[in-house]
Amino acid sequence: MSDLDIAEVAQRAGVSAATLRFYEEKGLIRSIGRRGLRRVFGNDVLERLALISIGRAAGFSLDEIGRMFAPGGTLDIDRRLLAERADELERTIRRLSALRDGLRHAAVCPAPSHLECPTFRRILRAAESKSLARRLPSPRKTV
Repeated sequence: MSDLDIAEVAQRAGVSAATLRFYEEKGLIRSIGRRGLRRVFGNDVLERLALISIGRAAGFSLDEIGRMFAPGGTLDIDRRLLAERADELERTIRRLSALRDGLRHAAVCPAPSHLECPTFRRILRAAESKSLARRLPSPRKTV
């Protein structure tokens, strides 16, 4: 397979050319030259972009992802950091699952009023104490 120009990489990776230029600016990927006015990348860029995509989906910042790439392009991923993120995701999944289950119950609860439903009242108490709001994940800035 030959080297890929920026349009081919963008199409195959499902990201915009602007995103690729931004990632290059941040040092996450590197072009190997130009074909006319277009940047050209080696075939390994698609694997690197897949790793960036997985990292972003897991909630890592671009700076955190950048630190996972050692000089020379090899991976140097802190396994402890991965385990911590997995634990954080597990806690988030449990909280969101409990919230989902509570909302599903409230949607079909036979109580005459939601305020008469013990399950719905528990959800309200959690919200009143703000424990629910503090525990829900805050949206991370994405690129």
